[in-house]
Amino acid sequence: MTDFRASGEVVPIERADQLVEQFHRAAKPRAAWRIGTEWEKLVVDARTGRAAPFTGPRGVERLLRELAERFGWQPKEEDGRVIALARNRATITLEPGGQLELSGEQCTSIHCTRDELENHVRELSAVGSELGLAFLGLGFHPLSALDDIEWVPKQRYRIMRAYMERVGTLGHRMMKQTATVQANIDYGDERDAMRKMRAGMGLAPIVNAMFANSPIGDGALNGYMSYRAHVWTDTDRARCWLLPFAFRDDAGFRDYVEWALDVPCYFLLRDGRYRTEVTGVPFREVLRTGFDGAPLTMDDWNLHLTTLFPEVRLKTYLEFRSADSQPPERLLALPALVKGVFYDDGCLDAALDLARRWDVVACDQVYRDVTREALRARHKGVRVLELALELLAIAEEGLRRQAATNAAGADERCYLDGLRTQLATGRSPARVIAEQWQSTWAERVEPLVEYTALRPFA
Repeated sequence: MTDFRASGEVVPIERADQLVEQFHRAAKPRAAWRIGTEWEKLVVDARTGRAAPFTGPRGVERLLRELAERFGWQPKEEDGRVIALARNRATITLEPGGQLELSGEQCTSIHCTRDELENHVRELSAVGSELGLAFLGLGFHPLSALDDIEWVPKQRYRIMRAYMERVGTLGHRMMKQTATVQANIDYGDERDAMRKMRAGMGLAPIVNAMFANSPIGDGALNGYMSYRAHVWTDTDRARCWLLPFAFRDDAGFRDYVEWALDVPCYFLLRDGRYRTEVTGVPFREVLRTGFDGAPLTMDDWNLHLTTLFPEVRLKTYLEFRSADSQPPERLLALPALVKGVFYDDGCLDAALDLARRWDVVACDQVYRDVTREALRARHKGVRVLELALELLAIAEEGLRRQAATNAAGADERCYLDGLRTQLATGRSPARVIAEQWQSTWAERVEPLVEYTALRPFA
């Protein structure tokens, strides 16, 4: 949940077309396209694997303060507590349960992303080792129960926390126990954006199966390969999951706007404080009536867009949100996969053909099957593993054509090596962990933490 940044300008919303026009203005020429990566990690006590508290001498707030003092990050405070960091064009923010998220700079290549993440891992490792903290690349907290995880003291989260209890049964688990990695990409025009959204929605089950990495929760196997993805199915269906209109070939920006207008508000931001008079009221209704005697603004709309959580989210770029968090050795595979598929026209066409195997109803069912079975799930007799291998081949061809090389002459396909090796076994990351948990590890915490903890890049 990347923090919202107000524009500083008061632009009243006078007509709905303004909301559509903003998406048009965000289009970029191909030469300006970039790739962004957001990576969440579970912060735990390195010895016990239990969630690190926010407060205290070995807590997450202390971690943020140490990172700021040593490495030039600028702390951001709320009510006197450090809740985020910023440096250059990157930020470190916190999810409601203290999960640490790096929102990296927009990069021209995955090589750039790798350099940034390598530095991030080095900084976290230096401070974390002194505080006795480890950072797990998992999609769901494996050990700590929901009530044992301290809430990050942000006003935004307090409001969401109360609202979640009204609209689903797993919202608090989503907020405090899940972690993801996502890739953000640009688009050239409305047609390009909606083709990418259609492909991303249709491919969501396949991507989740490839990166399924959350088989343990509350200290035991939870019956899922991606419990994180399952949690999203009963968080808040008004603002989450798959968007039916995105499966239409004629869908456009206005369809996304019309959907977003009907999603209930969490809050509005006024003078640095979140106002809850609008909580639960569709944005469309608040737009009609205004607030405090004034019309809503484009900042209000952009804040609202950050509270929508479909599998592919449209802002001034597209966010792909279907993967569980990963350890560093597989982390870069997600942005590499996305860049290879979505930044080559021929590969995007091939991906669309793959995504059109199912309509929204079938896609929903396959995704639910994938949360439990990952690569072993089937659709009409075809294993998702076979579709995953096809998607990987499309991505590899896209990266080969893009031919972005590093100093050693390797192109970006090198970041798919770990994923390729994983798929060759026919097992998702979660399947490997579940098997180890029951056999070699004998349900012991120490090997689980050692296996999943962040470590410096090789």
